[in-house]
Amino acid sequence: MDIELARFNMVEQQIRTWEVLDQSVLELLFTVKREDFVPAAYRSLAFVDMEIPLGEGQVMLAPKFEARILQEVAPKPHERVLEIGTGSGYLSALLASRAAKVASIEYFESLAISAAAKLATAGIGNVEITIGDAARSPANFIDPQQQFDVIVVTGSLPVLPAAYLPHLAVGGRLFAIIGDAPAMKAMLYTKTSEQSTVALELFETVVAPLINAAEPSRFTF
Repeated sequence: MDIELARFNMVEQQIRTWEVLDQSVLELLFTVKREDFVPAAYRSLAFVDMEIPLGEGQVMLAPKFEARILQEVAPKPHERVLEIGTGSGYLSALLASRAAKVASIEYFESLAISAAAKLATAGIGNVEITIGDAARSPANFIDPQQQFDVIVVTGSLPVLPAAYLPHLAVGGRLFAIIGDAPAMKAMLYTKTSEQSTVALELFETVVAPLINAAEPSRFTF
């Protein structure tokens, strides 16, 4: 397989056509090597428009999905990112390539260890992975008072836990997939003040739920 041709076709045929038009995002997909984060058994499928099994019942999101997330949250070089669900580490790598630092929380120890090793091999040193269950709140795994400019939740949630929002800085963006199958929506929440958040529906999708995601009290904007 001509890897670079496959990468080019992925960007042009899958990602660009899925409303990912930010040139800096598209260029980054040529720099951060997706195939290096795919399990060896599935390496030949690295550029295919599909979810890839990671073990532990988890999957690597499709290429266009990860690129779209990166475009929507648009991390800046001085910003800090919180990621809930490290998975393969590829999205962590993309976020870290744009931001100052990424704090990522992964439920499964095996995935956390694998992702950390792959990030190190890729020379990406600004991702800190913590093992834990942050489905209801990340507060036990970070400074309780700490705020982030970007929060990305990689598994779906029935509703957005109110406990996430205190950790989002004013001006910050939070990406999450909200709802129950088959009616889920990718949402972008922008915090306009400490008391106000604006929600934008991006697209409909279906993604596996975050481990231990529960039905908390609904947050009212």
